[in-house]
Amino acid sequence: MEDAMHIVKSAEPAMSCVDPREAQSVPIRADIAEIVVVRHGQTDWNFEHRIQGHSNVQLNEVGRQQTNAVANRLSKEGEISAIYSSDLKRAIETAEAIATACGVAQVIKEPDLREQNTGKLQGLSVSEAANVYPQIFKDFRSRRWDLEIPGGETKDQVYQRCTTCLQNIGLKHKGERVIVVTHGTVFRSIYRRACPKDGPAPKVQNGSVSILHFSGEDKWVMKSWSDHSHLNQTEDKL
Repeated sequence: MEDAMHIVKSAEPAMSCVDPREAQSVPIRADIAEIVVVRHGQTDWNFEHRIQGHSNVQLNEVGRQQTNAVANRLSKEGEISAIYSSDLKRAIETAEAIATACGVAQVIKEPDLREQNTGKLQGLSVSEAANVYPQIFKDFRSRRWDLEIPGGETKDQVYQRCTTCLQNIGLKHKGERVIVVTHGTVFRSIYRRACPKDGPAPKVQNGSVSILHFSGEDKWVMKSWSDHSHLNQTEDKL
């Protein structure tokens, strides 16, 4: 089993790492935006290993438990200035629960925080995709970022849109703490941007929390990665 907390190195000079559960006691520097990045809760398609892409799949019962757990946790941490979310249903459900718990009136929907458009593979299980479209599925699972899925997009395109979006959020919220709810490929893009020399991103669990400090176009620092200690009491089907 993976550790509940992953502290990762960054291409930038290291900053002192803090336990995100104690974040409420640590003031945010005026030149830094703290972006708390949450992966949406589990869906039936996650459990079935079905490729979701831009499909509007809702959370399942486990996903709702995970969402309640992360919302409860974040409500006890530092003040939240804004909540941004992918406009796909599974992310919005997660973000709205967090907003309610944290007393934030509005979730700001950002299409650029969406999961990768998986084109022909969307809706297929992993085994179906491998059998029906073997080459496309191979490209989809490849570590290359420039391979386009027919009817969809490349990981590079996801990287460009989501990192630009996050940069704009960071510039807008320096000196503040914000929450972003998004998807697996966006997490991998964030890791690639913050830790370009570290190779592929470690796995990110549904309902987990990662913390990014943004202080400028070339200054992205991962403070923690895929902390899911708050999910210890939830029923995890994965």
